[in-house]
Amino acid sequence: MSQVNLLPPELRQRQATRRTTSLVALVGVAALAAVGFFYFLQTMNLSSEQDELDAQQTTNAAVQSEVAKLQPFADLQAELESKQQLVGTVLANEVSWSGVLLDLSRIIPDDEALTQLTGQITPTGTTGTTTGAGAGLVGSISFTGTVKEIDTLSLWLTRLETVKGWVNSWTSSATETGAFSRIYNFTSGVDLTSDALTRRGRGGQ
Repeated sequence: MSQVNLLPPELRQRQATRRTTSLVALVGVAALAAVGFFYFLQTMNLSSEQDELDAQQTTNAAVQSEVAKLQPFADLQAELESKQQLVGTVLANEVSWSGVLLDLSRIIPDDEALTQLTGQITPTGTTGTTTGAGAGLVGSISFTGTVKEIDTLSLWLTRLETVKGWVNSWTSSATETGAFSRIYNFTSGVDLTSDALTRRGRGGQ
């Protein structure tokens, strides 16, 4: 059985328009609610991020305060390192001359007398830069003195090289003081290697 709508066309049109308007309003309200909910979530998230930022800034400020308190110690450390470097430069290639004299007292032959001793140390920064026969040498010691018999001078040159760090013993002159006196004025010397240096002279503590 068919149904017949007896309402005027204008009324049906107004009803359709009203339903459409209501539907659009409902959709609009739903959209506004969604936007409001999203805004609320973003606001909460922003608040949380701001709290974390504030906490981090507080931590950073505390760390900066500790750094400021420790800065004097860092300055002292830098000053200490600078002084240690200066001391290292001053003491580079240091030789214990008291030790040299002690070694001489042990090796000098009975028939010999030294009249002069001269020590020379290679300037700082040139150690080990020599090439050839002088490679690795840090200085030298030269002697003048008097010996009885040439054999005593030979013994002296041999004993020089028994001291740790002393190498390449040599003599440049040996002059007899008088005819058939068998007493000679001599000039000799020995080269020094790094083994002749003190511990701090080699860069130790």
